[in-house]
Amino acid sequence: MSKKKQVFIDGNMIKEALKDSFKKLSPKIQYRNPVMFVVYIGSILTTIIFLSTFFNESEGEERLFTFLITLFLWFTVLFANFAEAIAEGRGKAQADALRAAKKEVMCRRLRSIVDRLGDVVKSSDLVKGDIVLVKAGEQIPADGEVIEGIASVDESAITGESAPVIREDGGDRSSVTGGTTVVSDWIVMKVTAGSGESFLDKMISMVEGAARKKTPNEIALQILLVSLTIIFLVITSTLYVFGDFAVKLNGVGESISILSLIALLVCLAPTTIGALLSSIGIAGMSRLTSANVLATSGREIEAAGDVDVLLLDKTGTITLGNRQAAEFIPLENIGEEELAEVAALSSLADKTPEGKSIVELAKTQYNFKEEGNEEGEFVPFTARTKMSGMNYKNREIRKGSESAIKAYVQKMGGEYPNECNVIVKRISRKGGTPLVVVENEKVLGVVYLKDIIKSGVKEKFSDLREMGIKTVMITGDNPLTAAAIAAEAGVDTYLAEATPEAKLNLIADYQQAGHIVAMTGDGTNK
Repeated sequence: MSKKKQVFIDGNMIKEALKDSFKKLSPKIQYRNPVMFVVYIGSILTTIIFLSTFFNESEGEERLFTFLITLFLWFTVLFANFAEAIAEGRGKAQADALRAAKKEVMCRRLRSIVDRLGDVVKSSDLVKGDIVLVKAGEQIPADGEVIEGIASVDESAITGESAPVIREDGGDRSSVTGGTTVVSDWIVMKVTAGSGESFLDKMISMVEGAARKKTPNEIALQILLVSLTIIFLVITSTLYVFGDFAVKLNGVGESISILSLIALLVCLAPTTIGALLSSIGIAGMSRLTSANVLATSGREIEAAGDVDVLLLDKTGTITLGNRQAAEFIPLENIGEEELAEVAALSSLADKTPEGKSIVELAKTQYNFKEEGNEEGEFVPFTARTKMSGMNYKNREIRKGSESAIKAYVQKMGGEYPNECNVIVKRISRKGGTPLVVVENEKVLGVVYLKDIIKSGVKEKFSDLREMGIKTVMITGDNPLTAAAIAAEAGVDTYLAEATPEAKLNLIADYQQAGHIVAMTGDGTNK
């Protein structure tokens, strides 16, 4: 979902809400709220009384009084309708934003997993079990599972996170969502959700309030309001009877008018809470959605207030997600400037934030010049090779993960130095990410990429701790890296090398201990 700040209310929303306020005057809608239904009936009765003043000998002051009572009662009913319409309008606006990410695309449906030609069809024609080939630059047409291939996928339309993620067959990274885009390489996926059943469809349904259910507290409050309204209705009814009896008994005075009793009933009844009760629930869900939190019902909103353990994904939630180059660490007998130059050359075509930061660091520390170095053959990063670089004047320059570079060096007939392993481990202990740099078959050193902790995170965790909420960082990093980042971020504890099973087991352990657990991340969590 987009992280762009939404306007609370705009002119179009007000116009639509005003229209809906009058549409909601239907008895079929009004009876759903018993308190406001009493006001609705009272408004109709006072309107009849007001109209009757034109056919009898009523004085001007009496007619004005009747008109003002009628006006205020209808205003109360319309205000309740307007408040609910505004809350629903915000939900619809957010649903429209989600719907914009869901569009009809053409895709290649394969006859089998070995087929690579297939037929070009509309995404709306796909059904569960269909096999689809998606290449770089194409939008994933439906929710599914990767059954072959590996690719970088831009999921910013759904999660708001700009950095692409790896999706591959097998493991916990095989799930893909319709509306996201393949950035590099290709995947073959099997459709797991038919039309109307996708992740986006469910999100839209929840945001529009289709799945909203009343919470136990909301039901209890409504019972209380209805009970009070019935009591006040009985009281006002008896006032008319006893008042009329007293007038006849004493022979003086006038009976209390029905108009005055209706006005008294509306004043006594809990109309303010009754009018806003349904809109409060809708507005609560809408406000959560604007913060990328989906509540399937008001029950979840209330449960959020009881949370005492909060699990957080590291990347994109605690850290910015875009690692930055912090240091060039050369091997023995290799100059730092030489390493910086080669690392920068390998990153000239790398448009990722990490690649750009390497070039920027080389420029800042060693005055690296891009001019004159553009004629080389760039080797782009792929999810399969996990390397990028440049072939430049008989020089094959690469940078990548330790495992990828080690395999590359050995394939080239070179020797991977143990000194490099020591540097990689030292960086990991600090919570950083090492990128090994190689020229031909010779390893030159390591670029230290640092996970940048988001500004203000440590203070927020401190606030949560004071509220009695325990914070747990979830990461796939090794224990050394996880411990370093957890200490810097200020979380209470962490789970390293996390798998989906490990997450579920951790949540189950906390729940069995009587805790209310919430999970948050830069993507979608439940």
